[in-house]
Amino acid sequence: MKNSDDLFDDGKDPQAFRTIGEVASALSIKPHVLRYWETQFSALAPIKRSGNRRYYRPEDVAIVQRIDRLLNHEGYTIRGAAKALAEPEPAATTAAAARPAPPRGERPGMMSDEEMLMRLRAIRETLSQIKDETKPADMSV
Repeated sequence: MKNSDDLFDDGKDPQAFRTIGEVASALSIKPHVLRYWETQFSALAPIKRSGNRRYYRPEDVAIVQRIDRLLNHEGYTIRGAAKALAEPEPAATTAAAARPAPPRGERPGMMSDEEMLMRLRAIRETLSQIKDETKPADMSV
């Protein structure tokens, strides 16, 4: 995940406040989604000035990035993301999230597709034999 200093290439100080439009554009999130998230996540509370204009501090941008990762990349629900957001983010979780998962067949403890196919065929053959053995004998004399 990019830190907020790398998101904005507008010549402003990295600690400068950002408008909702600037944050939305930098993170590819629509402004109405950011406004909705404000109602769902108490941790996300940008400064509001006259005319209800929102100004996001760097820490607000970091929270938006975390919410986006939880909801759109890790598959959390709103409720689950709110719980996760209430807990401090462990460094190990951050590092694990940045590292892609290995392909399915290479995960420790997982069967390869070929092994799975062989086991399924063996199960099907066993079931077929059981079915043949339990067929009623031909009753015609």
